[in-house]
Amino acid sequence: MTDASSHKYKTIKLWKISERDKRAEGYNLKDEDGRLRDPFRITSLRVPVLMPMDLMVEASPRRIFANAHTYHINSISVNSDHETYLSADDLRINLWHLEITDRSFNIVDIKPANMEELTEVITAAECHPHQCNVFVYSSSKGTIRLCDMRAAALCDRHSKFFEEPEDPSSRSFFSEIISSISDVKFSHSGRYMMTRDYLSVKVWDLNMENRPVETYQVHEYLRSKLCSLYENDCIFDKFECCWNGSDSAIMTGSYNNFFRMFDRNTRRDITLEASRESSKPRATLKPRKVSTGGKRKKDEISVDSLDFNKKILHTAWHPKDNVIAVAATNNLYIFQDKIN
Repeated sequence: MTDASSHKYKTIKLWKISERDKRAEGYNLKDEDGRLRDPFRITSLRVPVLMPMDLMVEASPRRIFANAHTYHINSISVNSDHETYLSADDLRINLWHLEITDRSFNIVDIKPANMEELTEVITAAECHPHQCNVFVYSSSKGTIRLCDMRAAALCDRHSKFFEEPEDPSSRSFFSEIISSISDVKFSHSGRYMMTRDYLSVKVWDLNMENRPVETYQVHEYLRSKLCSLYENDCIFDKFECCWNGSDSAIMTGSYNNFFRMFDRNTRRDITLEASRESSKPRATLKPRKVSTGGKRKKDEISVDSLDFNKKILHTAWHPKDNVIAVAATNNLYIFQDKIN
């Protein structure tokens, strides 16, 4: 497990997560309360036995990777070779070896000689799930670059460039802000990648660079609210997205502690809410609907009453099971498929 923590999000720590549900009893050199026994009073040898205990989960930091980033780290991605990983900040992407903490290789650097000429920043990066030489990174201009580390040590030239042409009729003051990509994730198969911008999730085929193959609207009802979302800075929120284990469904967060799920096969979607009221053990989550004007139905919530301070930016889906984790402000919710 890796995280970017402390020192203003510029340091990376590798953690070991372990579980213990047994403890050893019957030591020779110490009593059950932990006090050392007098060796001269020990007259027989005992074989310690393992006894069951309440499950304990322990996290201990094993390595610290520091001094390689000038700006806040926005992405960490472990490579498929399980030996290397990449870390990205606004302007650079570094490649690390998990065993070497004091040295990394810079593989992308978009910092201009004159910072006044800076027009875009790196927003997310991820390694390919099967090809350890391939990675992608997204930008604040809504573009995604796929790079191959076999081509050059410094990947300043991309292999593929993914961008959807903008519809001139929908251009507005907010167009560039809401097109900024906040997350990019390869599918488990490695054939597709998913990107999240402010209003939508897009699925791209790696063989087709000029437009996404699927687009899902996350909260289109907020398009008319962009002015107030700009004033309260919510328009700069960075929502993550994730695939389920079979790549048949995707999930991402929204406001009011809502999160959205999209079935890629049936094209059906659902809005669910992570809240203390709805998360009692074995309680079934009820679909939520947002009314966008006109007469509001009984179970619908009005756009104007959405709480923009309650937001789900981080979501995760178990790689094999239908178990999801949703982070809502300072609460972590774990939901699983209904068990009959």
